[in-house]
Amino acid sequence: MRRVDEAIKAVVSETIPTLKDPRIGFVTVTGVVTTSDLAQATVWLSVYGGEKRRQATLTALEGAAGVLQARVNHDLRLRRTPQIIFQYDPSVEDGVRMSKLIDDLDPGPAEASDDEGAADGGGDDDGA
Repeated sequence: MRRVDEAIKAVVSETIPTLKDPRIGFVTVTGVVTTSDLAQATVWLSVYGGEKRRQATLTALEGAAGVLQARVNHDLRLRRTPQIIFQYDPSVEDGVRMSKLIDDLDPGPAEASDDEGAADGGGDDDGA
């Protein structure tokens, strides 16, 4: 199923930007999981913007699911075309938030080495 998931992800990722719905914001398809019988494909995606933009994008994509399913059928020729279900993937936002928290806690190697250089006399001592 992994190959099918990746193939569907590629087709959906390529097709979403061609949709002419202004409600669709900047979308990244983060993953696809199909059922073993190919009845359904859950498409996980990240949407840039706030909650309103996310909801508008999901609504628009749900309306365009038939177009996307037809494209999957045309491009992949599977024995059965799965029903596409869209789900928001919060992992991208969670990762950004966690990275910011870590950055706020850790001063980083550049600041730490600056402090060490000041403690030993500036680090420009040539021994003379």
